[in-house]
Amino acid sequence: MKIRLLAGLMVLGLAAVGCGGATVDGTTGASAPASGSSASASGSAGTVKIAINPWVGYEASANVVAYLLKNELGYTVELPEIKEQLAWEGFETGDVDVIIENWGHPDLKKQFIEEKKTAQVAGSTGNKGVIGWYIPKWMADKHPDITDYKNLNKYASLFKTSESGDKGQLLFGDPSYVSNEEALIKNLKLNYKVVVGGSEAALIKGAQQAQEQKKALLFYFWDPHWLFSKTDLVRVNLPAYTEGCDAEPKKVACDYPEMDLDKIVSTKFTQTGGKAYELVKNFTWTNEDQNAVADDMTNNGMTGEEAAKKWVEANTAKWQAWIPK
Repeated sequence: MKIRLLAGLMVLGLAAVGCGGATVDGTTGASAPASGSSASASGSAGTVKIAINPWVGYEASANVVAYLLKNELGYTVELPEIKEQLAWEGFETGDVDVIIENWGHPDLKKQFIEEKKTAQVAGSTGNKGVIGWYIPKWMADKHPDITDYKNLNKYASLFKTSESGDKGQLLFGDPSYVSNEEALIKNLKLNYKVVVGGSEAALIKGAQQAQEQKKALLFYFWDPHWLFSKTDLVRVNLPAYTEGCDAEPKKVACDYPEMDLDKIVSTKFTQTGGKAYELVKNFTWTNEDQNAVADDMTNNGMTGEEAAKKWVEANTAKWQAWIPK
C-alpha cells in the first residue's frame, strides 16, 4: 500500500489476475464488455475494472464506488486483485480502468502519466495518508524515550525474535508494499532487521496481541486505518520529513510525508468511461468514512458489498453529490 510495489513483479501476472477478477454482481470477467462499451444484452451500461490493492482501506473505497456504479448507474464492475505496480501496467493492457487509492508513486506517475500517457490523475480521494513506525502504547508508557528513533538501539534487545536473530525486529506487511524501511535502518544506523509478516492481517494481529498481552513490537503501519480506534498505538518519531529527503531511495533517512491520496485512471477511461468516469472523478470522502466501511468488512462479518450498502444508505447526501447530473 502505499509507497508500495515490487518492481520485480512481472506483467504476466497481471494478465492472469486481471482475467480472473470477479465482478460485483458475481459474474466472471471473461464475458464482460470492455470499459466504456455500449450496453450489453443484460442492460449494463458497460464494464468498469477497478483494481483491488492489498489493504482493506483501499477495498473499502473500491467497494463503495463499485456499489454506486452498479446500483445507481447500471454498470457491471470487475474488482481484480492486483498488486500496485501491476495495476499501473494494467492501464496499458486494458486490464485496469481505475486505481481508486494511490499513495504517492512519483516514479509511476512519471512513467505512465508523463511518458507513456496511458494514465491520468482523477483528483483526490479526500483521504490523508501517513505511513510510519508504531509500537503498542504500553511500551511508550513504560519507556517514554522509546518513541525517539535515537533511542531505538538501546531497546533493540526487547524486539528480538527468532526471525531477526541478534537484531531487533521491525515487522513489515505484504511483501508487495514498497517502502523505505531497509534504507532507514541502514542510514540511521539502527540495529534492526525487517521481518516480512506477509500481509496486512499479520500486522493487525501482531499489534493487537502486543498491546493486549504486553508484548514488544515495532512495526510498519499506516493511517487511515480502523485499527487506531480499537488498539492503542504510538508512532515512533523518525527524522522529520522535508521536501526531497526521499528522492533517492537508497539514501532515505527521513520519515514519510503526509500524503493527499489520489485516484488514477486509464487515459482511455477518461475518454470513453462516460458517467462512470465522472463518478470516479467526483468520489471524495474522509478517513472516518473509509474506516467505518473497512471496520465492517474486517470486524463485523460483512462482505465489501454489504459494508458499502450500509454506508451508502446512511450517507445519502454525500454520495448523491458524486452522481453525474
